[in-house]
Amino acid sequence: MNTEQLLLVLQSAWQALPTLLAATPVTLAYALAAMLLGLPLGFLVALARLSRWSGLRGLSSVFVSFIRGTPLLVQIFVIYYGLPSLGITLNPLAGGVIALTLNAAAYLSETIRAAILSIPRGQREAAISLGLSPSQTIRLVVLPQAARVALPSLSNTLIGLVKDTSLVSVITVVELLRSAQLVIARTFEPFGPYLAAALIYWAVSSLLELVQRLLERRFARGG
Repeated sequence: MNTEQLLLVLQSAWQALPTLLAATPVTLAYALAAMLLGLPLGFLVALARLSRWSGLRGLSSVFVSFIRGTPLLVQIFVIYYGLPSLGITLNPLAGGVIALTLNAAAYLSETIRAAILSIPRGQREAAISLGLSPSQTIRLVVLPQAARVALPSLSNTLIGLVKDTSLVSVITVVELLRSAQLVIARTFEPFGPYLAAALIYWAVSSLLELVQRLLERRFARGG
């Protein structure tokens, strides 16, 4: 690549930047919505996998295995393009959020389950012997410690969701990647817009990593 070509790439990236920045909040909204919805769902799935009822454990295990064993892109297609054949039609917003939420919930459930299991069983038994109910034991003893253990994985899941939102572009959601594609369709110059999109993804992920490190330090001081 000579100097003239490099300047053209940088110019196209700069010209695409306002459009891509305008679409970045859509990407963040999808990622945050999936995280906020997936976290409680993942917690319920984790509790189901730790349940004494074999049926509940079996159903939750099948859910996690299916979601983790199939590509997110296929899940988006099944939800958005497949469900209408069953009479369930979703708009791109709902279809994208549901697919991302279910995917996040499966991975978050494993993170939460592992964090809960990392807390020594003796602590739960001691809490119950002191008169705490099982729900109080979970809320007051187990979860505060499990949250510290799970924080890095939870943060990594959110960062992964930011990048995974690029897949909802296949159902016409105008997020960051889709905006880059629309710019390319006008300018016929792919390198610059894609490069600008990659840099925005990188910047957002780096910011989330910084927040993660700050939270880890705060938890460490609290410990």
